[in-house]
Amino acid sequence: MAHRMKRTASASEIRSWDASLAALAADLEQAGLQGVEVLVEYQLPLSSKRVDVVLAGQHPRHGGPSYVVVELKQWTTATVFEDQPELVVQPTYGRRPILHPVAQVRGYVEYMIDFLGSLHATEDVVTGVAYLHNATDDGVAELCNYPQDALGRLFTARDRGAFLDHLRSRLSPTNASIYADRLVNSFVAPSRQLLAVAAEELRIREQFVLLDEQRVAYDLVLHEVEKAKQGNSKAVVIVSGGPGSGKSVIALSLLGELGRRGIRVAHATGSRSFTQTLRKVTGRRVAALFRYFNQFMDAEPNGLDVLIADEAHRLRETSANRWTKAELRSDKRQVDELIDAARVPVFLLDQNQVVRPGEMGTVEDIEKHARERGLDVYRIDLNTQYRSGGSAEYVEWVERLLGLSPGGPVSWEGNDRFEVRTAPSPSAMEGALADKLAAHQNARMAAGYCWTWSDPRADGSLVPDVQIGEWSRPWNLKGDRAIGDAPPAALWASDERGFGQVGCVYTAQGFEYEWNGVLIGPDLVWRTDRWVPVRSANRDPDFRNTKKVSDADFDVLVRNVYKVLLTRGLRGVYLHSTDPETQGFLEQMVSDAPRR
Repeated sequence: MAHRMKRTASASEIRSWDASLAALAADLEQAGLQGVEVLVEYQLPLSSKRVDVVLAGQHPRHGGPSYVVVELKQWTTATVFEDQPELVVQPTYGRRPILHPVAQVRGYVEYMIDFLGSLHATEDVVTGVAYLHNATDDGVAELCNYPQDALGRLFTARDRGAFLDHLRSRLSPTNASIYADRLVNSFVAPSRQLLAVAAEELRIREQFVLLDEQRVAYDLVLHEVEKAKQGNSKAVVIVSGGPGSGKSVIALSLLGELGRRGIRVAHATGSRSFTQTLRKVTGRRVAALFRYFNQFMDAEPNGLDVLIADEAHRLRETSANRWTKAELRSDKRQVDELIDAARVPVFLLDQNQVVRPGEMGTVEDIEKHARERGLDVYRIDLNTQYRSGGSAEYVEWVERLLGLSPGGPVSWEGNDRFEVRTAPSPSAMEGALADKLAAHQNARMAAGYCWTWSDPRADGSLVPDVQIGEWSRPWNLKGDRAIGDAPPAALWASDERGFGQVGCVYTAQGFEYEWNGVLIGPDLVWRTDRWVPVRSANRDPDFRNTKKVSDADFDVLVRNVYKVLLTRGLRGVYLHSTDPETQGFLEQMVSDAPRR
């Protein structure tokens, strides 16, 4: 673990391995399968999720590779959560519901089939089992009623003989090492990117596989919807997680399923780019489902069954602005408007992505307002990383680099799932990203808001405002209409024509692309041993008013801006600073990292 994952196992993990792996080893020996390959703590591609064990061997009947994904549990007791069969309560976790182990392992199997090239177009190659090796059927009787199939089966200590028979029916030691290597070294198919399948997602939720806490959030919302319908109740669900942890995947999965069930549901964000992109890719018939936070000022109380507030860190104090009609103006908080609008309001947020003055969505504030109304609140933390190659280490590195988490900057030690490089110049960065495009991998360049943002010229050509030395390029368009080959602002990140214009945080936030180029402007520079914000170098109109945005607030906001920009990539990132000392510091931080 220390070698492959750059982390030390916790004491609880070691205790778990001592108990569970010893039990599994004894079972393999008794089954005569000592020669199969055992992959412990196998990490899923493009995710920081780890599978307890993958057993690899040859299929004893039809030959070829065969894999058994094993989720090991030391449980002796567990019960179903409030008649919701996919959620269970286990004493170790208190009263907090967790995912049924069969649903958990089935999700892992489906995820592997979706993302591992060596498993594409195969049949009957992977199966999943949840093995509760300390439990008797009496202690977990309620769990045994959960539907099982080839992708997910449940075995307890009492079923040990059946478990051994299952392993023998799936595995033989022949060519085990070859097939294990094939799995470990499999190419990773590009993730089904969120916005590319949003339209289909409203009809076919299986486009996305939800894992662990993602599935818990999904099931919990559906459960609360049914409870609200039956008992005229109301509850708030808060889902928090870092960039790329699956918040918007959950949102779209819920939107599709609730729509199919005939549940009154709407999706809302504070992002024009994100909302307009969702409207475009899903088509006119469902565009009305996608709204903005400030469109619920006069909403009928509980007029919706579910309101999905995505990117809720962009909540503002009130919905009123200079265009708000006089009869709608009030001091009511925006969060209260959203809570009042639905029986089950769902907030999905990353409070470390607040990048604009006036944005104030936090888990604590949302919960406070819900509790003041006497409402039940369910909080779920998505501790998984899917963007940035599934590299939680990279996100942590970015936060430490920018001083957003304690410990100070550290050198990037390399990661075989995510690549970090510096570029000596913007032109070198653009050239490297153009090579990725030529290889059919999407890429974008974005920058801090440190240059004037001009309107297009009269002839429709774009002004190359972002000038660094002899290199210059235009910003993405401001408006909602395409001009020439440039897409509208809201589609810069998702339209292939966006390459060639430089994006900013307002067009990049909420989106992802495989390769990410980030130009760190002169508004944040490294001096000796610390970051120094340079407010005078920033051109964002929202930061001009020093009475509304103090220097201390600017310092935090500009770091959050660069965190958002640095965490858009799925496969890798290229960094360049316009400031020589800062560029030298960045090169020092990534100089020893291996490159693919």
